[in-house]
Amino acid sequence: MNMMGFSVCCLCCDEPDVSGSDRCKTCIKSHSRTRERLSQQSISKADRLSRELVTMLSDPASYIDDSTHGKMMIHYATLIDKHQGTAPASTAEEMFEVFEKQKSKSEKSLIRDVANQNPWQNVEMDAEQREEMLAKLSSDTPANVTSWDDLLAQVENFLEEDEG
Repeated sequence: MNMMGFSVCCLCCDEPDVSGSDRCKTCIKSHSRTRERLSQQSISKADRLSRELVTMLSDPASYIDDSTHGKMMIHYATLIDKHQGTAPASTAEEMFEVFEKQKSKSEKSLIRDVANQNPWQNVEMDAEQREEMLAKLSSDTPANVTSWDDLLAQVENFLEEDEG
């Protein structure tokens, strides 16, 4: 329910929060249909507002800086955390730990993590490997590419000639 943006329903529900119960399955099925309707093309302002609201409710922590809804999103995120048994940080050290954990956590992306199986995606190539790759990718042999130091030296020579 949290991922669909309907955690507020769980917060207000009078049934015990037991995953997989009949009541939960009924609610999830109903809210899935609602979510599908919202994913269709917006026709009216109400459609757009509904979509925006559900987007905010599905990830309230991302909208705490919102000038209009920020305070409510903080309150809502706190309610969800309490409902899920997560206590908010109360000391500076705990907050620092939370920030460090969030910083080290990488966002999941189907395209980046699953579809892109390129073995070179996280590898830093040296100059020789780049030249070899360029030679393989192009039919022309690469021209002699000077290093940054050589280019900067040439610029300095030009500047000295202009001054002299």
